[in-house]
Amino acid sequence: MDRKRLRDLFEQAMDRAWLAERKGDYAQAFAELERAHILGQRWLIRHLRSHWGMLRIARKTGDWREARGQITRLIGSPLFWLVGWLPKGNPGGANISPVKPVPLQGDLAVELAGYSVWRDVAMRFGIAALAFGGLWFLGR
Repeated sequence: MDRKRLRDLFEQAMDRAWLAERKGDYAQAFAELERAHILGQRWLIRHLRSHWGMLRIARKTGDWREARGQITRLIGSPLFWLVGWLPKGNPGGANISPVKPVPLQGDLAVELAGYSVWRDVAMRFGIAALAFGGLWFLGR
């Protein structure tokens, strides 16, 4: 799994979402944002960008259930991201539980084949442990 490739695929999906939104094709824009969510959820800022886009579409379409769901996800995402509670394949819409993994389909199954949520969690906690250990050592 190539991080640069995933970043590029994420940005392409976001660009397609933006173009569809400008054309008023909100269903296509939302579908691209779901794709972007799946590709970008392992990185906090990308994850938040996809939810922000979904909130924007929900507001434009008057889908207040979706808007509430996206506000909840925007608030909860940083904590869930920090502890690694990011179910692989979850498209991020309010119609699916935010903690439910969803089987990957098509090219996403290939692109994310090597992705492990738990490897990301271990990396985050390892970095945090090193940082706090370094601060403790320096404070002695």
